[in-house]
Amino acid sequence: MGTVEAYETARGKRYRVRYRTPDHRQTDKRGFRTKREADLFLATIEVSKATGEYIEPSRARTTIAELGPGWLESKRSRLKPSSYRAIEDAWRVYVMPRWGATPVSAITHSDVRTWVSQLAAGTAKTNRRDSVRTRGQADRKKSATVVIRAHGVLASVLDIAVKDRRISYNPARGVDNLPRKHRKAHQYLSHEEVERLAVAAGEFSTLVYLAAYTGLRWGELTALRVRDVDALRRRLAVNENAVRVGSEIHVGSPKTHEVRSVPYPEFLELPIAKLCEGKARDGLLFGDGQEYLGRPRSSGASRSWFMTALDAAGLDRMTVHDLRHTAASLAISSGANVKAVQRMLGHASAAMTLDVYADLFDDDLDTVSASLNEARTVAIAR
Repeated sequence: MGTVEAYETARGKRYRVRYRTPDHRQTDKRGFRTKREADLFLATIEVSKATGEYIEPSRARTTIAELGPGWLESKRSRLKPSSYRAIEDAWRVYVMPRWGATPVSAITHSDVRTWVSQLAAGTAKTNRRDSVRTRGQADRKKSATVVIRAHGVLASVLDIAVKDRRISYNPARGVDNLPRKHRKAHQYLSHEEVERLAVAAGEFSTLVYLAAYTGLRWGELTALRVRDVDALRRRLAVNENAVRVGSEIHVGSPKTHEVRSVPYPEFLELPIAKLCEGKARDGLLFGDGQEYLGRPRSSGASRSWFMTALDAAGLDRMTVHDLRHTAASLAISSGANVKAVQRMLGHASAAMTLDVYADLFDDDLDTVSASLNEARTVAIAR
């Protein structure tokens, strides 16, 4: 059992609590103004020792800056480069400037809620130089995605502090003022609109057709190699995904880490065969066939080939990735079942496909009600 002792200071009497840690080391905490405060602290220590919840004060003084790098490094080997880049940016631009010097024991739930509100409003402390370079204007309101990601990084680092027994609970968990992400409405093109776009795309027409009729992601499309084409079965083997992170191209497995075989329509046989001409089996299907320096650039730039083609075809602005939604729409309208669409798109489950493209099945509700009405009519007429 610990003891409480009084001692004199220039500001008057104070109290010191002496106690032993679970590993039998003697330590103390001083500065209590009243004996009651000291007694309550000692009682709390004894209870925490008895229940196994004791936190070593020196470990509780560890800062977020000391824990963050280790957490980031553990993520580097598990995440794809583009995903890692996103959380590393969130750490550097938003989490480190605000919380880096803060001991984990000093962070309160209210502090985190305030920070989340400030991030959403664009008034939180950030690394302004990096924020301008990577996010645009530093003091603009942050998107829901940015706020949720930054909060997630802080909460995850504090999870490590809890597991390391530096704090007893995570003050970042249970925050109820995180902004909601609103799913962007999908853009779907008709067969006629896809045709106009492909014609306007010129040398990139086959790329447009494949995106609109197979649903391959941009990185999957531009990572296709001649060896991935099965002309007899009209199939494309999706084995790799090439993603630009900064100035570098990173090649890895597809998004779900699973290879898949995707069919392509008969009318694309000849265009794909022409892309294969004169290239080695390991050559890239698109571009000059060499490594990724010669592949087509993405559609992000305002003056890209894709944006130019959209303008020429008289279509609203969209991205190559939006053609993935068109592929889902055209497949479902042609009668393909959900499981087949899931496999084509590389979704983790059919439930995910239904969730993402629920709006494409609205007509099925009318069919259900019509079928129920017909069944009732037949049953009653008997």
